[in-house]
Amino acid sequence: MAAGKTTTYSLKDLESRGTLFVGPRVDVYSGMIFGENSRDDDLEANPAKTKVLTNVRTTDGKDDLVQLVPPRQFNLEQAMAYINTDEVLEVTPTSIRMRKKELVQGKRQVKNRDKGKGK
Repeated sequence: MAAGKTTTYSLKDLESRGTLFVGPRVDVYSGMIFGENSRDDDLEANPAKTKVLTNVRTTDGKDDLVQLVPPRQFNLEQAMAYINTDEVLEVTPTSIRMRKKELVQGKRQVKNRDKGKGK
């Protein structure tokens, strides 16, 4: 996942995959948990993906305003109960963010693979 601000364009596509914890124009970074996958496994996605702009515009209404479901908000107790053993909470005066202990996806995959082998 690339660091940056979330966009409505990318969140619209991610809504169908599960529940979102962030809304548009929120700063995100690699390893941050921005939603819950509808399946049991973790889903790596880029909520900061931007739309490629061209000079050609559609006439079928696809460039219209997008309505997103409001993101799920957590208080401190709910967030502590929600996280798994490989996740941590970042608590600041303005926000509560959940993230993975290992921020880099490749390192997380290696640890999970090694854990499965019994190392």
